[in-house]
Order: sequence, then C-alpha cells, then structure tokens
Amino acid sequence: MYPVVFQLGPITIYSFGLMVAAALFAGGLIVSQELRRKGLDPGLGWQITCWAAIGGLVGARLWAMVDDFDRFLEAPVHFLLLGGGVVWYGGLVGGFLGASWVIHQKRLPRLVATDCVAIAIPLAHAIGRIGCQLAGDGDWGATTTLPWGMSYPNAIIGWDYPPGVRVHPAPLYEAALYLGIFGLLWALRRRVERPGTILALYFVLAGTARFLIEYVRIEPRVLWGLTAAQLFSVLLVAVGAALLYRVTPGDRPPRKLTG
Repeated sequence: MYPVVFQLGPITIYSFGLMVAAALFAGGLIVSQELRRKGLDPGLGWQITCWAAIGGLVGARLWAMVDDFDRFLEAPVHFLLLGGGVVWYGGLVGGFLGASWVIHQKRLPRLVATDCVAIAIPLAHAIGRIGCQLAGDGDWGATTTLPWGMSYPNAIIGWDYPPGVRVHPAPLYEAALYLGIFGLLWALRRRVERPGTILALYFVLAGTARFLIEYVRIEPRVLWGLTAAQLFSVLLVAVGAALLYRVTPGDRPPRKLTG
C-alpha cells in the first residue's frame, strides 16, 4: 500500500487525497461534456461537481456520525473534523442534494441535468476506490485464501492481522464494477431518449453492485441478515426500477370506454 505519495518538507501528499482530486476532475469533465452535448451551459458542470462534492462530504460524515453515535458523543468536534469515517450512501445522498441545488438554482431541466451527473458518478467512485486501495483505509474484505487476496500492513487504518493473512481487496472489486457501470452508461447515453433513464439505470446498477460487494466485506448485519449498505442498496434499486418503469403522459394506454 502507498498511503503517502511523497513528502516535501512539511507538505505531505496522500494517495487518497490525490485520487479524490482526480475523481472530482474526471467527474467535472464528464458532467461538462454531457451538458454541452445536450445544449446546456458546460460551465455549470464544475459548479455542479463542486457542490456535489461538498454535499457528499457533509452527507458521508453526518451518516458516519449516526452509524457511530457513541464515539461521536465522546468527542463531537474531533469526530466530525478528524476522527470519523465516511459512509458511501450518506455521500451519495448528500452529493445528489448538492448537485440538485445547483440544478434548481440555475433552472436547468431537472432530469436532463441529473442524467449528466449520474453518468459521471460511477467513474468518480471507481477512482475514489482506487484511492481507498492505495491508502488502506479499512475497506478491505474478509479473509480469503484466493490467489488474488492481499494484505495491508501499511494501511492508514490499523491492520491487526498476523503475517500471512490475506483478505479480499474489496476496493478493487468495487472499482472494477463501477468502471463497468460507467462504460455501460457511456455506451448507452446516445441511445436513450427519455430523460431520467441514465439516472434510473445508475441507481439499479450501483445498488446491485454494492449489495453484492457487501458479501465479501466485514460489516455488521442490522436487519434480515443484511448490512446497512445492503438495505440502502435495495432502496436504491427500487427507486431506480420505479424510475425506469414510470408511466409518462405520452406512454399512458388509452382509456377503455365502458357501456
């Protein structure tokens, strides 16, 4: 693992921070390009990305506070600013709220603009997960004897396994899945005409991917044998399915006449 890229005097460049910056840059490029392709102001892509990042960070930290409320109560300021982790579904909700605020303020067509954002999220997420892998931030999975299992002795989060133990490199699994989702959405973006379809597909695919990944991660089961992330994933897939099969006025079947 390579948690630190390099140090220059008092300045330390961390691999996770570097990959987060790369994820935001890539996401901003995609959103701007898609806005331009759909005849909207591409300059708003960076503003949307910036507010999505702010909302995502706030949402992820707040959800982490809820997940670990006892530790938050012990030292609230330290937990929120330094000591707490991040929760992906909190970040997803917060990020969408941040992006939606800009879309509303600039009076962009909501579903058209949200599609532009949705196509960028899996790419940014994949790059971010590579940052998790480089830093060793505790996102690894359960122990395994598979040949591609890995150890994280230099992880920024304490690696307390004895020598020789290997675990599932869950961040790499996620990165591969999200890159696949991005590739699929990118290929479909010119073929779908109904606004909101890319967003719906993202919800379904991303929810399914995270649901499956949880089976190799070490997370507590909270309900029906599922983790909190899996429960959120089920909700995400349900919302995406509802969007996919929504009935628009133009699609409504003709009303039957009764005699």
